[in-house]
Amino acid sequence: MMHNNLGLFSSLLTPEDLHFFNEGTHRRLYRKLGAHSSPKKDGVSFSVWAPNASAVYVMGDFNSWRKTSHPLFPRGNSGIWEGFVAEAKEGSAYKYRIVSKDLNFEAEKADPFGFHFEIAPKSASLVFDLSYEWKDRDWMNSRAHKNSLDSPISIYELHLGSWRKVPEENQRSLSYREMAKILPEYLRKMNFTHVEILPVMEHPFYGSWGYQTLGYFAPTSRYGTPQDFMFLIDSLHQHGIGVILDWVPSHFATDGHGLGLFDGTHLYEHSDPRQGFHPDWGSYVFNYSRHEVRSFLLSSAMFWLDVYHADGLRVDAVASMLYLDYSRKDGGWIPNRYGGCENLDAISFLRTLNETAYLDHPGIQMFAEESTAWPMVSRPTSCGGLGFGYKWDMGWMHDSLHYFREDPIHRKYHHNSLTFRMLYAWHENFVLPLSHDEVVHGKGSLIGQMSGDFWQKFANLRLLFADLYAQPGKKLLFMGGEIAQWNEWNHDHSLDWHLLQYKEHEGIRLWVQMLNKIYREEPALHENDCSPEGFEWIDCADSAASVLSWKRKSKSGETMIVVLNLTPVPRINYRIGAPKSGYWKELLNSDSVEYGGSGMGNLGGVWSENIAFHNQPYSINLTLPPLAALFLKAG
Repeated sequence: MMHNNLGLFSSLLTPEDLHFFNEGTHRRLYRKLGAHSSPKKDGVSFSVWAPNASAVYVMGDFNSWRKTSHPLFPRGNSGIWEGFVAEAKEGSAYKYRIVSKDLNFEAEKADPFGFHFEIAPKSASLVFDLSYEWKDRDWMNSRAHKNSLDSPISIYELHLGSWRKVPEENQRSLSYREMAKILPEYLRKMNFTHVEILPVMEHPFYGSWGYQTLGYFAPTSRYGTPQDFMFLIDSLHQHGIGVILDWVPSHFATDGHGLGLFDGTHLYEHSDPRQGFHPDWGSYVFNYSRHEVRSFLLSSAMFWLDVYHADGLRVDAVASMLYLDYSRKDGGWIPNRYGGCENLDAISFLRTLNETAYLDHPGIQMFAEESTAWPMVSRPTSCGGLGFGYKWDMGWMHDSLHYFREDPIHRKYHHNSLTFRMLYAWHENFVLPLSHDEVVHGKGSLIGQMSGDFWQKFANLRLLFADLYAQPGKKLLFMGGEIAQWNEWNHDHSLDWHLLQYKEHEGIRLWVQMLNKIYREEPALHENDCSPEGFEWIDCADSAASVLSWKRKSKSGETMIVVLNLTPVPRINYRIGAPKSGYWKELLNSDSVEYGGSGMGNLGGVWSENIAFHNQPYSINLTLPPLAALFLKAG
């Protein structure tokens, strides 16, 4: 058994703690700051960083929320206030009342290191012990291989509050423990390897999907307790599913009980709005130059890896951290000391973050949502990279969706939208994302974005998913895409699971299930996801027919051929080159009737002919179904 013993952590700050905190390198602050019950359970120690305060009090249900009955006391010149409250206990609700040296300011703040919060719209922190008996030792001991570059990684992106709801209870979201009963089995049935959860960290506004974070050390209480969330992760691990948590160090919520103006000064955020306020999201931006803020964020990242056994963090909006002028107009940003637009402090922080994460947890992966051409995002810091394990390939996503919106009659003019990626595919270790961002804000659902009539929309969606799984790179699909949901995602509603009663929607689900299956089972489709040895074009130039063909190769030389016919015109006797003689089995055909297709194909496979073609020693003569993908393997 594996245990968390956070209830036994000493909250006594040592001189070493203060040194590393002020240096910006402390990565376990959650063990020291915040609220910690004494080992004898006869009270709670509190400590909070508020260097500009003239007085700090802890108030809560244990003192009838009296404002001045329990003062905290400064710890030398560290800016930290601490004290012990015998009346407080496990589960006590509390806030800090902070009186600034500027006597015009006082505020009641939630604990920046709070482990649990009242359910919104209430906003107090709760004294909470995080002890839990883990049962995922087998997963933890083996996860390094399952998260590696040469292993299949197929990620199901999930919003906890809207995956399924309980219609009999006024559309209530499922709790963590209710999710634990059905989500792991669903993901295993669908053959996904990982789940990525939109930010679970406590957030006041449900409609922010978690991206307006307030509690950087607390899973949202909307769905249960911290132990309930641990139970969900534990259950996923026991079913062989990795868990990636979306984490937001780029900006934070402006709610009055949060981090903003914490002690009457811009403590966590920059004071100048050109650096400290984000115009797109209406949120504060962390001050990465302040060492104590770096320690806070570093400790938050390690907290989710240490305490909640997360298998990785997906770092949101990295581009907004890297560029001082990100989404800002001329005059609305401040250049760095060299006159450039790069945020040198954020770059330094990201490198430290990744070095620390991989040093302390070698089996995890760090993912960057980075939407620009910043070089070496997923390359080691030792050679000048940012140190992430993977970067989202936003270019592939934009180009692919643009292509599939086009009427097939025009696709020959947009052929490069599907071929361009291979010019840069090896610059980074990529994840190919069809994420939540592509099915919100009026963009419509994935099936809704496909061109054509009813039948063609489903055929195009199967083609899009085939391209996703056949391309080099790891895979990510947002919930609802696998059932071809017509409605744009709405966080207030459940996914439209009733659609699975219709054969077209069930066909899409089966298609995704089978794509995941062969992606996991066929080394040619995953071992060289991040290596140029794993891919070779057969023919990328047939724009007139809008047909693409390529090879995927394993480390041992196993080969798979993928052919996409991107128009509704069947291609009979379509010849492509083949690297080997013999029988080529039709492993998957997206036009099969079971997936909702017309049933056209190659009767299970074809024999090669001793005819050199496409710079290959042999060739095969295929029937290409309309708007369909073929996966062929040498038998």
